[in-house]
Amino acid sequence: MRAARPEEAEAVGALVEAAFSRHVAAVGRRPAPMDDDHAARIAAGQQYVVDGDGPGTLAASIVLVKDDGFLVVNNVAVAPDCQRQGHGRALLTFAEDEARRRGLPEVRLHTHARMADNLIMYPRLGYVEAGRENQGGFDRVLFVKTV
Repeated sequence: MRAARPEEAEAVGALVEAAFSRHVAAVGRRPAPMDDDHAARIAAGQQYVVDGDGPGTLAASIVLVKDDGFLVVNNVAVAPDCQRQGHGRALLTFAEDEARRRGLPEVRLHTHARMADNLIMYPRLGYVEAGRENQGGFDRVLFVKTV
C-alpha cells in the first residue's frame, strides 16, 4: 500500500473504470467513482494504491478523505483480475489503521444500495449499516466502523 503518484492518475482511472464497469447495469448509470477526478485526489494525498504483478500495473486503490472528524472511504476499487485475492479487505484494514493513526474515531463508507456484494461484505468486516439516503441520484447505504 502506498500513496499514488501524479503520473499514475490515468492508470488509477483505468483501474476504477474496470472495477466499477460491472456495476453499471445494476446501478442504472455510471457509479460516482468512475467519474472522480483521480489527479486531484492524488494531488490532495487522498489516493492510495496496491501495485499489480507486472511493472506499472495497479491491483487496487482506495480514496481516504478526512471529513467532519471521521475518515471517509470515498472509493475502493480492485482490478477485475485481482478480485478475491484479499485486496479489498487489505484496503479497508489500511483505512482503519489510518483512522487510528490520525486519531479519528471511526471509518465511514457509502455503497450503492444495488451493489449486493458490498452489502454482504461490509458487515462481515465489522461495518454497521447506519442509514440510507439518496445523494445526487444515487441510492447510498452508509456503513460505519469504530476503530
